[in-house]
Amino acid sequence: MTVTSLAAMRSKLFVPGSRPELFAKALSSAADALSYDLEDAVAEERKAEARAAVAKTLREAPPSAVGKIAIVRVNALGTAHFADDIAAIVGPGLDVINLPMVQSAEDIRAAVAVIAAAEAAAGTGPIAILANIETPKSLRLAAEIATADPRLAGLQIGYGDLFEPFGIARDEESALQSVRLAVRIAAAEAGIAAFDGALAAIASPERCGAEAAAAQRLGFAGKSCIHPSQIAVVNAAFQPQPKALAHAARVVAAAEDAEARGIGAYTVDGQMVDAPFVASARALLALAARMGLQPPQA
Repeated sequence: MTVTSLAAMRSKLFVPGSRPELFAKALSSAADALSYDLEDAVAEERKAEARAAVAKTLREAPPSAVGKIAIVRVNALGTAHFADDIAAIVGPGLDVINLPMVQSAEDIRAAVAVIAAAEAAAGTGPIAILANIETPKSLRLAAEIATADPRLAGLQIGYGDLFEPFGIARDEESALQSVRLAVRIAAAEAGIAAFDGALAAIASPERCGAEAAAAQRLGFAGKSCIHPSQIAVVNAAFQPQPKALAHAARVVAAAEDAEARGIGAYTVDGQMVDAPFVASARALLALAARMGLQPPQA
């Protein structure tokens, strides 16, 4: 089993682990992934109940059966629930463990040790990790976190914990873009995906779409959703567009032609092209292929 790639995960829908009556509806949604939440969305007295419900669903009705990535956001390392969460959920049906409140590379390595032991007991693994960047320290150490272990598949921003305690307005665009760029560059160093944080204002789909578009322009792969009404605008923002795919196909074709003819400098659509542009074009076409998309015919 290889670590799950998250490059094609445009939308990830949070589902409270203590609300199993919502699981079937979430499975039928257009989200690319479901994130069963055992952390913030679950009251302390219902943690064990939620853990059991999520574990049961992963075994009996795995999201992969309907083409979705299965993610569980566990309680943070260091809490009384972390080890029990991992022991319960690791096994068939789980693709990704979302680690909240990560503070350092050491946190990742400590969590991996617990996860690896559970995988050995269950006879499965390795399971991918999506690490949250949601504290000032984790933002400062984002690159170290991203490169801490090969099973890191992505970094995800948590705006609530990162902004609210420090009086940073959630709609301050300069703050949003500053954090996004820092997280995206950290993820780029590790060669993994970056994901924008959720928007609590569920009555503002246009704002959600604008945030997704802003993140997409910085090279993010997707965005978290906390309500099904947000999925469509998020998917649209991160869907490779026909015009971009057509341009990428022309870049790759021109690169292959130039290489065959021994030409070092050339233009495509009026733009000078060199190795970084070719790599970007190939990456976009590969992403589209994973989504079942093809560039339009010339």
